[in-house]
Amino acid sequence: PGMSARQTVLVIYAVLKDAIGHFARDDGFAMASHVALSGLLAIFPLLIFIASLAAFLGMTGAADTVSELLFDAWPASVASPVVREIQNVLTIRRGDLVTFGAVAALWFSSNGVEALRTALNRAYRQHENRSIVLLRLQSIGLVLLGAGILLAYTFLVVLAPLALEGLKVFVPQVETFLLSINVARYTLAGSLLIIGLFITHWLLPAGHRTFRDLWPGVLATLFMWIIAGSAFGAYLASFANYVSTYGGLAGIMTALIFLYICALVFILGGELNAAISRQRRYWRRRQEQLALALDTEA
Repeated sequence: PGMSARQTVLVIYAVLKDAIGHFARDDGFAMASHVALSGLLAIFPLLIFIASLAAFLGMTGAADTVSELLFDAWPASVASPVVREIQNVLTIRRGDLVTFGAVAALWFSSNGVEALRTALNRAYRQHENRSIVLLRLQSIGLVLLGAGILLAYTFLVVLAPLALEGLKVFVPQVETFLLSINVARYTLAGSLLIIGLFITHWLLPAGHRTFRDLWPGVLATLFMWIIAGSAFGAYLASFANYVSTYGGLAGIMTALIFLYICALVFILGGELNAAISRQRRYWRRRQEQLALALDTEA
């Protein structure tokens, strides 16, 4: 508030320069590779654990619905080979929630959370001093929370048709309206993304951040994800031919490249939040110094 247009432009330039410069200096591209690979390695154990949990709770077919929900926002050409392999894995009947297999799946899933933590600590310029044991327990807790949320969403998906039938009695046009704009699909996928982003930025890195500190990077991440996903999907449909380069691994490599792009955007969101916070502190100190100088002159 109170800044001229020129000062506003300079602040925006300073924020972007700080965010992108810090990303490049502190191995942002290498961290994106780490997050992408860890994420791909965590997807299969996560869904295996969810399948075990769903079998234990008697929710038949829930893991299939969860996998569809997770990959709904991916470009079809990227998601299809991964979903196909996941379906092959999930066709194995699993009821081993309390066995070593499910515990191992839970552990490997938490590695993906730890990769996000490392990337965000670098983005927010934080040094991790918390107990390794507590951090791992937090990661496992977040995996359990995520699994529970996904199963709850699955339960809602099952109940949605029943609620829609009841609503149609009072508002006959509601079905056509919902189907025309695909409200349920994008609401589920979008809400999962937004909740997940806020939780990861708030809980994972060291230090304390408020909602005011987080929302710019979260919104920027969502916006860049939409653009990057659309551009990458169009590139795959029009130009790319990974089969000639990677052969039978083309599907998995396509997914890994897509996750790498998503990881770049995710880390840049944290860098943007950190740069904005630094600029806020700078202008706050400048205003305090100006107010002190005015009081001294008075």
